[in-house]
Amino acid sequence: MKIKVAPKFTVLTDEHDDVKDFSKFLEYQIPKHYAKVNVVVDLLKYDQFSLEDLLTYMKVSTEHRKEKKSFVIVNNAINPDTVPIEIIVVPTLQEAEDIIEMEEIERDLGF
Repeated sequence: MKIKVAPKFTVLTDEHDDVKDFSKFLEYQIPKHYAKVNVVVDLLKYDQFSLEDLLTYMKVSTEHRKEKKSFVIVNNAINPDTVPIEIIVVPTLQEAEDIIEMEEIERDLGF
């Protein structure tokens, strides 16, 4: 896994070629090492990313968001109309950063 630390979030990128295994790996890694930071999961390299693949990230996303931290997946292959409302998927890293900024403001305002 590649890790890039930015001021308001950490980007985690899969270095292998199994999107589902990466989700299981993150279920262990995020609570242990990234519980206190906003997380962006960079899955841009997966150009065949499906709803089934996305749903494997639902558990880690839900658990992380319960801790009042952002969890954003970056992938531009999945149809946005199929993405459940409980998980955030954006097509670019810039949009992930924008989402985190907005969520930080909402949390600061008490939403």
